[in-house]
Amino acid sequence: MFELITYLWQYLVQSTGLFIAYIFAALFLYLVLRRLHSRKIIVALIIVFIGVSFYFYAPNGLPRAFEYPFFLKTYGPSDGPAIPFKNVWEFFKNFRRFERVADIARNPADIPLPIARKEPANVEINITAKEVVAEMAPGVTFNYWTFDGKVPGPFLRVREGDTVMLTLHNDPTSLHHHSIDLHAVTGPGGGAAATIVAPGESKTIIFKALNPGIFIYHCAHPNAANHMTHGMYGLILVEPKEGMEKVDREFYVAQGEFYSAGAIGREGLQLFDAQAMLDGKPQYIVFNGRTGALANNLNAKVGETIRIYVGNGGVNLISSFHVIGEIFDRVFREGDLVSSPAQSVQTTLVPAGGASAVELHLDYPGNYILVDHALSRLDRGAWGTLHVRGEEDPKIFKGEIESGHGH
Repeated sequence: MFELITYLWQYLVQSTGLFIAYIFAALFLYLVLRRLHSRKIIVALIIVFIGVSFYFYAPNGLPRAFEYPFFLKTYGPSDGPAIPFKNVWEFFKNFRRFERVADIARNPADIPLPIARKEPANVEINITAKEVVAEMAPGVTFNYWTFDGKVPGPFLRVREGDTVMLTLHNDPTSLHHHSIDLHAVTGPGGGAAATIVAPGESKTIIFKALNPGIFIYHCAHPNAANHMTHGMYGLILVEPKEGMEKVDREFYVAQGEFYSAGAIGREGLQLFDAQAMLDGKPQYIVFNGRTGALANNLNAKVGETIRIYVGNGGVNLISSFHVIGEIFDRVFREGDLVSSPAQSVQTTLVPAGGASAVELHLDYPGNYILVDHALSRLDRGAWGTLHVRGEEDPKIFKGEIESGHGH
């Protein structure tokens, strides 16, 4: 219980502080109005004061997660994105059941090895949907909904022509139903229509990997956008029959948006803000689930060629993916592994719910910053650092490098 109070402390202080302020304001108003010697006027003005106070208090004193505004209306084919009050109540009631994940971020090097076989095969995949609690930034905590306890979900790798048997489990500690929609799947809902799982339940689909490419997968249980902005997205690579060209290293990066009721940097447990999501105004825009997730774990050497698989879990923003100080030698735009890749590209667009792959030959050592080149998003968390070690070549670059400057 103490842990929950510490997570919610700033909400409690704000809510009770505003409430106390309104009480004292009401008492002051009453003492002033007593001089009018008219009960009807006093009652009328107090009613107006209460109405105005509630109008300002509800959006500013109460977290928007409690389905505020109460009249929020949307016109999608399913329920709106606001989390019902009963779900919020269940979350607090079962708070101690949720796993505390020390680091929600998936390591960008956590990628299966390239497929060596030349023939299609039967591939079995097991994924668990699990709701956990972890830090977005130091002291800033979120209730993440995940695939396999990390954001993004596991990198899935199959070959064109493979028959895939995928089983989705929903951990018994989850509070919500979940599903999985793989953009690589040809079938109803990309598999989501057949993988709706209640807490503790499992379901299996079998699909043929018909099309090569790099594809997003995500939870699509209504409201799909709500589930995705809690962290439920990842990438599936369907290698073409002839395979992928060999590179020295591969990395996995996924951009995502998180909508919190508290302002950016506000410490404590941050509750989901449905209105902010509808307005497309995320508080956090990050790579691999949290701020600083890619600060120290992207490492390579001069002379190597690397490939970065880039996904965008969305749900609103297009990513302008760029590596400061480098040029993409090849870009597989929108996950296309069939057409010839684009060459010598500075920045590539990764649409919401889309993916790409970029290849870089590393010619010079140093720190190269990964960004969404809508650069104000750096301040919301969309950055990482590629650390390249090796010998300097003054024919390529010469200058006195100062720390902290990258663009």
